[in-house]
Amino acid sequence: MQIGAIDLTLLLAYLAGTVAFGVWIGRGQKSAHDYLLGSRNLPWWALLISIVATETSTATFLSVPGVAFGGNLTYLQLPLGYLVGRSIAAALLLPMYFRGQMFTAYEVLRVRSGPAVRTLASAIFLVTRTLADGLRLYLAALVVQTMTGLALPWCVGISGIATLVYTLHGGMRAVVWTDVIQFFVYMIGAFAALVVLHLGIAPLAEGARSGLGAALDLASAEGKLQAFDFRLDLSSPFTFWAGLLGGTVLSVGSHGVDQLIVQRYLSARSLGDARKALVWSGPVVLAQFAVFLGIGIALYAFYRQQPPEMPPLAGDKVFAHFIVNHLPTGLVGIVLGAVFSAAMSTLSSSLSASASALVNDFLLPATGRKPEDPFALRAAKAATVLFAVLQMAVGVSGLGGADSVVNSVLAIATITTGIILGLFLLALAGPPRPAASLVGLACGLGVTAAVVFAFPVLGWKVGWPWYGILSCGTTCLTGFAARALFRGSSNR
Repeated sequence: MQIGAIDLTLLLAYLAGTVAFGVWIGRGQKSAHDYLLGSRNLPWWALLISIVATETSTATFLSVPGVAFGGNLTYLQLPLGYLVGRSIAAALLLPMYFRGQMFTAYEVLRVRSGPAVRTLASAIFLVTRTLADGLRLYLAALVVQTMTGLALPWCVGISGIATLVYTLHGGMRAVVWTDVIQFFVYMIGAFAALVVLHLGIAPLAEGARSGLGAALDLASAEGKLQAFDFRLDLSSPFTFWAGLLGGTVLSVGSHGVDQLIVQRYLSARSLGDARKALVWSGPVVLAQFAVFLGIGIALYAFYRQQPPEMPPLAGDKVFAHFIVNHLPTGLVGIVLGAVFSAAMSTLSSSLSASASALVNDFLLPATGRKPEDPFALRAAKAATVLFAVLQMAVGVSGLGGADSVVNSVLAIATITTGIILGLFLLALAGPPRPAASLVGLACGLGVTAAVVFAFPVLGWKVGWPWYGILSCGTTCLTGFAARALFRGSSNR
C-alpha cells in the first residue's frame, strides 16, 4: 500500500512546518556560542524533553514494538539501569562541565589527560555517532520506501535533507525547540496507533474482553507479559542483571560523557537546571518504553487475528506495516509524521553535536582560532553539512539490514560510551598520566573488539548490554595498571 493524497499532504505539511519553525526559532545567531549552545539560555524542561526525544529515534519508535511482538516485556529491565545511571551522572559528572566555558564533553579530557586523549575520544564519538545515526536514518527511510515505493537512496535523502535544513539554519536552539514539538507529535502518534489497535482486536472467545484487554489476555496466556528474567545468562541481552548493570553503565556513559547529550547540559542556564533535566528524563523514558512495548503486544494480538498476506512479519517491519496498511486515511499521515519526528529529533541532535566536536576538538586547536571567531561559526555550519552527507552514506550502505536496528544502535553506543567513560574515570581518579589513558583506550578497544567479532566465530555469545561493562572495565583496569607501572618506572 502506498500513502494516499490526504496523508501525503499532511506529512509534507508537517515536514515543511518543522523546517520552517526550526529556521525561524534559530534566527539571529551571530557566533558559534549561539549556534552550538543556544546562548546557554534554554529552560530545563525543554532540555528534558529534548534529551528524551533525542534518544527516542526511529529505532525506538519502530524497533521496540517489534521486540515485544517477537518476545516479551523483558526489554523494560534496561531502563531500570537508566534510572540508576542518570542519577550517578547527575551527581558525579555534571559539575565538571560547569567549571569554565566548555563547548564539548571532551574538553575535560584535554585538561585532565592531555590533548591526545581528548582527540582520540572525540574521534571515537564522531565515528560511532555517524554509524549509529546513519542506521537510524536507514530505518526512517524504510518507512518512506514502504509508503512511496521510491528507491532507498531517495528515501534516505528526503529524511536527511529535511533534517539538515533546519539544523543548519537554526543551530542548537532550533534542535531543542523542534525536539519539544516532535516529542508530543510522536507520542500522539503512538497513542493514536494504540486506539486503532484497540478497536481492531476482537474477543478471544465469546464473552471475553476485546481490544487491548484481549491482547493482554493472549499475551498472558503465551508468556509474553514476562518483565523480569533473573537468569545469569551472559548471552542474553534482556536479563535483569544485563539491564540493571549494563543499562547503568550505558546511561552513565551516554548521559554523562557523550557529546550528544552533554551538549544539552552546556546549553542550560545552570548546573541545577541541567541536573533536573537529566534526572527526570529517566522516568519519562521508562514510561515511554512501556508504551512502545504495549504497542508490540497489541500488534501481536492484531496480526494473530488478521494475518498479513505477505510472509510472516518480524522485527522492525511490524509496526511500519501496520501504519501504512491498517491506519485510516488522515491518521496515516499523522503517525508517519510521528515516525519522522522520532528520526529528525535524533538526527538533528547528532549533526549539531558532531559539528561541535569536530570544530572545538579538532579545527580550532589546529588553527589557533577562538570560538568567538567568525571562522568557528562558518566551520560549524560546514561540519553540519559534512556529517549529514556521511550519515546519509551510511543509510544507503545496507549496514542496517542484518539485525533489529535498535539492538545494533545500542550495541555500538554501549561499546564506545563504555570506553570513553573509562577514560573519564581514569582522568578524574588521580594525577594526569596521558600515556596510561592511551594504554587503557587501546586495551579497551582491543578486548571489546575480540568479544564482539572473534567470540561469535568461536560459538561464544555475549549480550550487548555487557559490552559497556567490559569496555569500561578493561579501559579502567589496564589504565590504572599502566599508571602504576609508569609511576614505578619514574621513581627508579
